Amino acid sequence: MSTKNTAASQKTHEKGMLSEWKWLFKWIFILGGVVAGLANTLALQNEFLISALMLVGILVGIFYFDSDDVINIGLRYLIFIAVASSVGGFYKIGAYLNGFLTGFSYYLGPIVLTLIIVYFVKKYILNRG
Repeated sequence: MSTKNTAASQKTHEKGMLSEWKWLFKWIFILGGVVAGLANTLALQNEFLISALMLVGILVGIFYFDSDDVINIGLRYLIFIAVASSVGGFYKIGAYLNGFLTGFSYYLGPIVLTLIIVYFVKKYILNRG
């Protein structure tokens, strides 16, 4: 009887830990996107910042997003890039929106690339047996 309770409490603990990590990576994803957008809007070209954002994007791609949903994420990425490139013509604020959204799309690129790599590794390399 106690083993059932122990197993149930272990599963509850694992779900709680997983949700804490998901929460952390969600906020890392959001903050990284905001930093990338602002850096591009303000034309900050720092090698350390770019490398750090790429590393954060790769980690977020591995630990936050689901690689099985790579098709939907890839379509969202393409739509986001189309929107980012089309807002430049908005009156007075278009250049700022375009800069921010383009910077955010630069941040999304390594995330989507990481998801594609993880998807193909899972599908074609790890499933061979």
